[in-house]
Amino acid sequence: MSSLLFCLWILVAFFALYRLVTFLLKKPTGIGEWSPDQALLSWVDVSEKSITIHNIRNCVYRTEKDYDVHYYDKTFSLEDIRGVDFIVEPFMKLKGVAHTFVSFLFSDGSYVAVSVEIRKRKGEHFSATKGFFKHFELMYVFADERDIIAMRACYRRDQVYLYHINTTQEKAQKMFLSMAARANKLKEKPEFYDTISNTCTTNIADHANSVTPNRVPMNHKVFAPSFSDELAYDIGLIDNSLPFAETKKRALINTRADAALSNPQFSKLIRNW
Repeated sequence: MSSLLFCLWILVAFFALYRLVTFLLKKPTGIGEWSPDQALLSWVDVSEKSITIHNIRNCVYRTEKDYDVHYYDKTFSLEDIRGVDFIVEPFMKLKGVAHTFVSFLFSDGSYVAVSVEIRKRKGEHFSATKGFFKHFELMYVFADERDIIAMRACYRRDQVYLYHINTTQEKAQKMFLSMAARANKLKEKPEFYDTISNTCTTNIADHANSVTPNRVPMNHKVFAPSFSDELAYDIGLIDNSLPFAETKKRALINTRADAALSNPQFSKLIRNW
């Protein structure tokens, strides 16, 4: 081997080692020029008498990329949480990939969705590949359904499936408290998103299992979340009295979301239990 080729191999090895050490030492900061719809973090005050969610996002969209960002707070008692629904948004261009999130029903008929997401910087888009390499930080978005569901179904034009979770009111409340605690923790100590181990669906499964141990098995349908509704069907988290294909067909809410887009009763009208 010539001395020039040897030196070249040394440089390549040094560069690879440098990148590995840089990757291992990289830490999330919570600091960035964030996309306007993700600039503020949601957080939750929990006391014995009341709970307040701060920074519930409520964007008003003209198109997927043209919108006005608004926030509001919501104060309630834990007993006001009555149930929880599961939403799946498959990514049409990436087989097996989907975004999943949940939405909590309150006693007044309103809903607040909780979505575990990458925290995008301005101009960024989701990339499963970049998610392997500590590129994105993680955030919990608390949002109004006319924001987070309508954006996906009516403006992004992805298919959106909505399922009611078979659970008790007490377990829905515990699920909310678990997600609230995680959102608060991330506000104080940021984490990186990871395409395999720290995603929307793995976090939802972790929260469900914190309420009922081993309720959601960690199999390929969690790591390929476009199949996560099929897993929920298999283990009885959603109604499985009909064949899965029929259950999924009934869960598709795009047509109803389009019709209800400007209606204050959006959340009620997209549900067809």
